[in-house]
Amino acid sequence: MACGECQFKMNGKGCNLAIRIDGKSYFVDGKDIDDFGDAHADDGFCNHISKALVSGEIINNRFKPTEIKLLKNKK
Repeated sequence: MACGECQFKMNGKGCNLAIRIDGKSYFVDGKDIDDFGDAHADDGFCNHISKALVSGEIINNRFKPTEIKLLKNKK
């Protein structure tokens, strides 16, 4: 998970939460990029790609999550 525009080079307006599944990126509906902390912090989604366990569906080329659990990054 990361910012679609900043990290995944997706076309959009501003910073929006996105997820990459099997090498393809999708914007996430129902969750804001700042729901997981400040997107512009050093470890935020605009500056860093985070791994997550997710469930949901891809509908109309967008990801509709039912659950998102960020994984801790190993240092």
